[in-house]
Amino acid sequence: MTMPQTQAAVIGAGPAGLMAAEILASGGARVTVYDAMPSVGRKFLMAGRGGLNLTHSEKLAPFLTRYREAAPKLKGAIEAFPPEVLREWSEALGQETFVGSSGRVFPKTFKASPLLRAWLRRLDSMGVQFALRQRWIGWQDDGQLSFRAPEGRRIVEARATVLALGGTSWPRLGSDGGWMDILAAKGVTISPLRPANCGFTLAWSDVFRNRFEGQPLKGVALKFGPHTVRGEAIITRTGIEGGAVYALSAELREAIDKSGIATLHVALRPDLGPDDLIVRLSAPRGKQSLANFLRKAAQLSPVAIGLLQEAAIASSKSLSSFAPLDLAQLINAVPIELHGTAPIARAISTAGGISFDELDADYMLRRLPGTFAAGEMLDWEAPTGGYLLQASFATGAAAGRGALKWLEKRIANGE
Repeated sequence: MTMPQTQAAVIGAGPAGLMAAEILASGGARVTVYDAMPSVGRKFLMAGRGGLNLTHSEKLAPFLTRYREAAPKLKGAIEAFPPEVLREWSEALGQETFVGSSGRVFPKTFKASPLLRAWLRRLDSMGVQFALRQRWIGWQDDGQLSFRAPEGRRIVEARATVLALGGTSWPRLGSDGGWMDILAAKGVTISPLRPANCGFTLAWSDVFRNRFEGQPLKGVALKFGPHTVRGEAIITRTGIEGGAVYALSAELREAIDKSGIATLHVALRPDLGPDDLIVRLSAPRGKQSLANFLRKAAQLSPVAIGLLQEAAIASSKSLSSFAPLDLAQLINAVPIELHGTAPIARAISTAGGISFDELDADYMLRRLPGTFAAGEMLDWEAPTGGYLLQASFATGAAAGRGALKWLEKRIANGE
């Protein structure tokens, strides 16, 4: 059925789409937000389950480097909607923020749901409409938007459209990448979507896997090439994941794509220098088991000792045969050979997407005048720590401004 004309349509009810809707509505546009799910912001709420990390407090210059090759493309959007503006926006919704010890910025409630509820109330007061359970399936021949809805096919005429459909991580929350074929059919260049901030696979021994699956490696340092990250990693049944792993995921993924393998080195006691470790490991062991000795002398956890055993097995040696010097070196450089990435559906975010060359300065698709794109469906990636949400909000705001400018131009031209 054909619905009344919508002046602006936003497709995707995540942070980027909702921010685009707010910008459009604040400029006087009549806005409807469409989403395939029965409720809005599902991935946003999932991101806030462990504490909603809105952004980061570091200065803008180093902040922008976190976006790697995409930094020059995102620079304008983030400068126009920087971390301090995002914090002010949150606080205007009644959600005060604070800076954690790591520099990350959180709402004081530490949750996503109060912020989302306040945001939806604001959007409602601005006249923004929501149409849920509406799956976008492309355009009609006459350019009207087509949706698959519970009542059947729904056709919508919009004078401007913002696409904010996300990548393909956690597809059960709504971002399933169905937009890729639709845009590719229009000639839009899209880089393949790949997992980012993801875990990696490797072949643990059955003994190690069965005993330590789900166990954390705390206070470790992970090194790959010139990159070193302090933090925590988690042993999974098929490999390894966790915050420190995610921080290296782009480099690890690229190495695996290139050569099929990436060797990650784990420092189990990064605060202990080699000389200190050698002294500790040179003490008489007496009748203690090796595991007990390592636990007491080097303060290693059972999972850390198990990791050392895995490395010894891989080198066809017995861990008990290692001299103190060799053991000290191994403790702070345990090699782990990674062979693949964990499935993209379980990644925190995705890399790849619509090439920035397809967008003009207003985030409009050059091949599709009046259609704008924002958020994770664009070709950028960033580590966790607030950078993901910051770019989603900022590109949503940029696309909203671009769509508003387009509408104002059409009205001024009497279209």
